[in-house]
Amino acid sequence: MTAIVDHCKRKITYLRISITDRCNLRCVYCMPANGLGLLEHSDILSYKEILRVIHVSAEMGITKVRVTGGEPLLRRDVCHLLRDILNVPGIRDLGLTTNGVLLKSMARPLWEAGLRRINISLDTLNPLKFRKIARRDHYQEVWEGIREAESVGFNPIRINVVAVKGLNDDELGCFARLSIEKPYSFRFIEYMPMGSMNWDFAKFMSCNEIVEKLKIYGSLHPIPRHCSDGPCRRFRFAGALGEIGLISPISNHFCGTCNRLRLTANGKLRPCLMSDHEVDIMKPLREQCSDGELATLIQEAITKKPKRHEANDGSRQHSMRHMSRIGG
Repeated sequence: MTAIVDHCKRKITYLRISITDRCNLRCVYCMPANGLGLLEHSDILSYKEILRVIHVSAEMGITKVRVTGGEPLLRRDVCHLLRDILNVPGIRDLGLTTNGVLLKSMARPLWEAGLRRINISLDTLNPLKFRKIARRDHYQEVWEGIREAESVGFNPIRINVVAVKGLNDDELGCFARLSIEKPYSFRFIEYMPMGSMNWDFAKFMSCNEIVEKLKIYGSLHPIPRHCSDGPCRRFRFAGALGEIGLISPISNHFCGTCNRLRLTANGKLRPCLMSDHEVDIMKPLREQCSDGELATLIQEAITKKPKRHEANDGSRQHSMRHMSRIGG
């Protein structure tokens, strides 16, 4: 199998797929309080269409897939989709990102479908603050979901934390202590300018600032990289059961090694999270395009992949699509 290589000689091996624009939270950095206008069911790729894209992508060199949303567990029969993805020749790595609200009842079915890697978004360990950030009161459900996922066998439990000054930066110590006590991998992600959410650079917290705050809890020891780490830099406190991960798309962008494409729920291939350049594949799919024509469209998206994004200080061009409509 020949890997897809873009004009910057980056091997494109990773496809992130949003299967729905619906979400049961309204996180302040992700979408407006009243939510967004929802796509009609007919305007969302069917599982059959998604699987066809994966089959053709795998033939071109894609080996890793992550299923996202919105909230992917809201879509019916998601476990059937995961099982089918794992049966696609060439796909060696499958992950899913969820907000955890429905995870308690879904953890075992997900495991039985063959899923082994799961990321859970959780920006606070404070129930009152959770309600402030998510605009919904589901903190307890998320933690019950995390415990159920751990009980079922998911390991490590990866927890994504968007770090925002004045919002949850005072909890870094709580996350640090929990990484020592529990086998959880807390991944701190820099706050990014997305959509029309009036991104405030004053709230931005770089990974270097996060490290400085964490140092008072002990020395962070680097963990050797694994092929599934992507842009995450991993560390561990001495004697800790869990880990600390750092993802720095703004302060120390990893564009030079970016290996991913994104497929939105409404059938747009995006070569870069921070750019609105897209290639429509829904219309050709529904007009019965050939596999060769679909491969050409995938290659077109890769050709449009920029050398780097231009959102380092929040003042330059960034994506006007909300994160919930991209899939992260």
